[in-house]
Amino acid sequence: MRKLGLLEATSIGVGTMIGAGIFSILGVGAQICGRNLPIAFLLAALLAYLIAYSYAKLGSAFVSNAGPIEFVVRGIGDNVLTGSLAILLWLSYVISISLFVKAFGGYFLALIGADITYLRLSLVETAVLSIFTALNFFGSKAVGRAEFWIVLIKVSILLFFVVLGVWSVKPENVMPSLDPIDLKNTVYASTVLFLTYMGFGLITNASENIENPEKNVPRAIYLSLAVVALVYVSVSLTALGNLGAEGLVRAKEYALAEAARPFLGQLGFTLVSLGALFSTASAINATLYGGANISYALAKEGKLPRIFERKVWFRAPEGLYITAVLSLLFALLFDLNGIANLISTVFLVIYVFVLLSHYRLSHITGGNRAFIAFSLMVMLAVLATIMLYQWESNRWSFFTVIGIVCGVILFEILYRRVSRRIITERG
Repeated sequence: MRKLGLLEATSIGVGTMIGAGIFSILGVGAQICGRNLPIAFLLAALLAYLIAYSYAKLGSAFVSNAGPIEFVVRGIGDNVLTGSLAILLWLSYVISISLFVKAFGGYFLALIGADITYLRLSLVETAVLSIFTALNFFGSKAVGRAEFWIVLIKVSILLFFVVLGVWSVKPENVMPSLDPIDLKNTVYASTVLFLTYMGFGLITNASENIENPEKNVPRAIYLSLAVVALVYVSVSLTALGNLGAEGLVRAKEYALAEAARPFLGQLGFTLVSLGALFSTASAINATLYGGANISYALAKEGKLPRIFERKVWFRAPEGLYITAVLSLLFALLFDLNGIANLISTVFLVIYVFVLLSHYRLSHITGGNRAFIAFSLMVMLAVLATIMLYQWESNRWSFFTVIGIVCGVILFEILYRRVSRRIITERG
């Protein structure tokens, strides 16, 4: 079976990161830090590189589609915590796919001018998820090839927005504010926007399907982050310069499309909306592929039930279908806005344990222990910041996160006792 090349592996990371986030997060970021939005995106990229360093070192040393869970197994061994993190990681992919599917459905119906009803939205969600599940039938090469072209079209639309919009940027809209309060808000905004860079981790979840993974996994991680950081900073600068912070806040979810109106009119709104469709489509494609890979690899190691490992139609793992079906159920039955905080928190928790594992494995990977320790302290501070924000702004979200994490740990304890399975190393 042919494997993913460097460009295709990079496309997996770029496609996941440049998902629905860039089209909906601009208003949130502008509300927090105003004119300092591009600076916040740049700081967020630097935070992401702290994690990427460990992912690149570990991904090069331990080639496994289990990704971060393989790293944790190597670092802290077989225990309840490792199994719980595996379940949380897979669940975060399930919910992420649901969010992308919902975003695609909303943008699609708005673009064609149809009223957004539950039935119409459900039909679009079912159709788009079925299409990308079918695409995954044909293996990693089909996914990588499709992802490359989807990402190319999507990034081209965003760059088109930047190239045309940069000429009408109003300097007063993008002049940074150095007020102490605004600088503090900028740092806080960077911890929120940091979550839009999460997708690079999916590259390690496909490492067994990548050509020369010892070299190409680190390259793909660093390259995908560089591309995304350039796009985010450029797009935020252009949108802020044309619409202003107040305009971005008013537009909210459709801020980027609205920012195209001043210099492109309705054509710009339509073009950026198409970019949103490509973004959410590629995010579904990449995350569904990574979610199926992680479930299959974790089942082989005993971290998930064996049903995820068995192969059925088209020799694809059942984990693919279970991931797709549960994602669709989440999309059809639940409003996931409140649960989105769970995704952020889960990834940060996993990042903390990946860094801890890397610190313990640095003698194998050749990582700098002082730098790893610094990164660990920074991630703990980011996690504490987000939890504090949830406590102050949405107590229900805070307790929901705590409840689900505790529930997963309890399930892992019971499942471990019943199955008596052990966690094995794979890479």
